[in-house]
Amino acid sequence: MKSTTVSQLIPLAKNGTPLRLLDVRSPAEFSSVHAAGACLIPLDELSPSSIASAGLKSDETVYVLCQSGGRAAIACERLASMGINNAVRVEGGTIAWEKASLPVIRGTQGGISIERQVRIAAGAVMLIGLLLAWLVHPAFVALSTFVGAGLIFSGITNYCGLGLMLAKLPFNRRAKPLSAAKPVRAAT
Repeated sequence: MKSTTVSQLIPLAKNGTPLRLLDVRSPAEFSSVHAAGACLIPLDELSPSSIASAGLKSDETVYVLCQSGGRAAIACERLASMGINNAVRVEGGTIAWEKASLPVIRGTQGGISIERQVRIAAGAVMLIGLLLAWLVHPAFVALSTFVGAGLIFSGITNYCGLGLMLAKLPFNRRAKPLSAAKPVRAAT
């Protein structure tokens, strides 16, 4: 899988090179803040039909963004399996894009990122498991053990099933902004 840093994209942006940006976060995260000109296709909706409707072509370079880079890695693997071999993961994702003072579009605030939702849910389930083990039956410690093992698995493999499930919840599925995938010239 190819990857690049935002600092490597800055010279391209300054030269006026068109950048095809694909954001694979949830619609709620995208509407909060996204790279100017980015096309939204949430990771769980990434399919040959969504690629075709966004106008992405197999012979062009597509820079894939998510919040910090984890979901973008999964998206690049999926894109490669669909015949788009020039997908490049942007390390640091939207966070790094914004820190580099590249153009972003801000929308509605108030949504909690999927990464934060995962931390909240995992912490809550672990705490509930420990409380139940202490108050009801020691076997409930298995609940906390399961979540802890899931977090370790997620850290090692960079795959987070809980995050993918949370992305499907209604509050993470607000109306999707227009996702026209036209190359943009990032002005700096």
